[in-house]
Amino acid sequence: MLRKLAQFLAPAAFALIASTATTAHAGDSVGVLVLKEHGVGSSATAQTYVDKLVANVAAKNGWTSAVGKYATSRKLAEAWIKQNKPDYGIMSLGAYLGLRKAHGLTVVGQAVVKSAGGRQYFVISGKHADVAGCKGKTLASDHFDDKPFIERVVVGGDFKLADFKVVETKRPVQTLKAVIRGEAECALVDDAQLESLSGVEGGSAVKTVWSSKKLPPMVLVAFGHVPTAERTKFSAALGTVCVGAGKEACDEAGISALRPATDVSYKSEVKAYGG
Repeated sequence: MLRKLAQFLAPAAFALIASTATTAHAGDSVGVLVLKEHGVGSSATAQTYVDKLVANVAAKNGWTSAVGKYATSRKLAEAWIKQNKPDYGIMSLGAYLGLRKAHGLTVVGQAVVKSAGGRQYFVISGKHADVAGCKGKTLASDHFDDKPFIERVVVGGDFKLADFKVVETKRPVQTLKAVIRGEAECALVDDAQLESLSGVEGGSAVKTVWSSKKLPPMVLVAFGHVPTAERTKFSAALGTVCVGAGKEACDEAGISALRPATDVSYKSEVKAYGG
């Protein structure tokens, strides 16, 4: 169960996070978006967790109403943002960088989530010993939907996607199977995929030939319309959520830590992405 919750970005984090902003939204409808790009598992199941948790949070905090949304793509997230104008969000790093300007996102914290992926990326191969051997060959990945993020932030100049014959896959496990079966000579995967590689038949024959630097955790954001005083108070309380009596709840939700952060925490990634 712990791993299942973590795969969905630990939607139970809603209850923990939202409980830190108790009075500011009284009488208003609170919107919370979780955008975990390349998430695995059933989105319908994840949404069920979200609905129950947000309802509980609303009751606990005296909110008139609250709504949460779990999304695995920016396209779906954008449609929901337009319709619901959420207040807070938990986002993959790439999603935050891509949506930051359009929605006036301000960093209020970080969510370290077990097995969520996106903290580090790797090139893997069953045929080549280094990334140079992969150049000119097929490189499969389900992470090519934001190529600027991959090239500018993840790769950091080590190579360019133009160096390979790019093969876009649709699902995390499809990427792994493509390189295992030899349908692609190499693949670009994240840490969650690499961790699961050994559990896929034939995965032991595939090795890491390149690794990126470790990237910052998933981003807790406030949308542009949230008042400064409210988001500051919200951020300041995050560090107390997963300690003491709250530790067990965080553990059960698959959360290693919730902690305050600011835009400075992601300054280098924002610059690399293009500001």
